[in-house]
Amino acid sequence: MTQIGKSSAKRSQPSYFMSILGVSLVLFILGLLGWIVINANKLGQYFKENVEVRVYLKENISAKDSADLSQYIASKPYVRQYTYVTKEDAKKKFMADGNDDWKNILEANPLPASIDFTLINEYVHSDSLAAIQVDLEQNIAVNDVQYPRSLVDNLNENVKKISLILLIIAIVLCIVVIVLIDNTIRLAMFSNRFIIKTMQMVGATRGFIAKPMDMRAIINGAISGLIALAGIITLIFFAEKQLPELKAMRDMTWLLILGGGIILLGILISLLSTHRSVVKYLKMKLDDLY
Repeated sequence: MTQIGKSSAKRSQPSYFMSILGVSLVLFILGLLGWIVINANKLGQYFKENVEVRVYLKENISAKDSADLSQYIASKPYVRQYTYVTKEDAKKKFMADGNDDWKNILEANPLPASIDFTLINEYVHSDSLAAIQVDLEQNIAVNDVQYPRSLVDNLNENVKKISLILLIIAIVLCIVVIVLIDNTIRLAMFSNRFIIKTMQMVGATRGFIAKPMDMRAIINGAISGLIALAGIITLIFFAEKQLPELKAMRDMTWLLILGGGIILLGILISLLSTHRSVVKYLKMKLDDLY
């Protein structure tokens, strides 16, 4: 029985190699889609967190009222970062945009001071922004609150559409991946069907036959996942070298989850497909194996 095990291992090496290669390629494609989904979410979050709300202050308010308003805004959980823009700063921005100076027409600076702030991703929604606007407009120092309503609506709508499309693609690809890996491993196990049956005929139990092949499936699945993960990491570094902006959006937590998921998926599908194939050939009659 030991000799049978050794000879089966030697004869199954080529099929194992092709199985590992095939599973690695399929997992690589799935991991690539996962990376695209992660970056799409990060890109949507980046755009949302750059939506700016401007709180225009009333003319001739006291320094205390202005400072109190700044502290009030800074204390809010929805504020990511804020900037106090003086009347002179507002004029500089106005001039930097290519507008003409009004010094020959107006003596006083007509632009109001403001507090400009960006929001945390979760608060960039029409309902949240409307509630924020109502709250801030009740302050005695506030003259007006403005934010790009149409941009926020379009941004959220586009993010939802893209997320839905990527989700559908991910589900379809997961199904395809499972089917392809299952077929790849079943083809690899097909070459071992006579070995499995021979071991059964000489008295080996189902557990004795299946255990080494299941262990090999776990190892092969892990190797396939690691190879796919190495390919994804290589592609990520290459993409970040070509587009440095991608590096700023890198999320190591999600990348670690993606890597662990790829390896785990490779192990689970390899194990289940291998064990199912072994049980299938054990149940078949010898004549049906030809």
